[in-house]
Amino acid sequence: MAQSLPLGTGSNSSDQFIESLDRLSKKTGVLATIVLDRTSGAILNTSGSLSSIRSTSGSSQSVPAAVSDDASSGPKDQNGDEVKLLRLRTKKYELVIVPDSKYLLVVVHETPSA
Repeated sequence: MAQSLPLGTGSNSSDQFIESLDRLSKKTGVLATIVLDRTSGAILNTSGSLSSIRSTSGSSQSVPAAVSDDASSGPKDQNGDEVKLLRLRTKKYELVIVPDSKYLLVVVHETPSA
């Protein structure tokens, strides 16, 4: 992504980003949104149901490392393509992961019925 997620304190773009996360967390089926530091995997921001975050924590603990490895040193196709969006699906949940140069945005939502 060209720009980093605006998570600094007190900035107008930060306020807009937080508002966007809040709107996203209110969408039908969305259980939680999580913003992780890409380097350390530390949780920087959450919204939504914390119980859904805990129940998927086994998967989400490996997400920063997997996406970092995949996006930075992973194989790229002949056009130099890289990971822009990753979906991880279980029986109950789907994690949509959007990597950024500094952050990972993770949206936890119910898996759509087939």
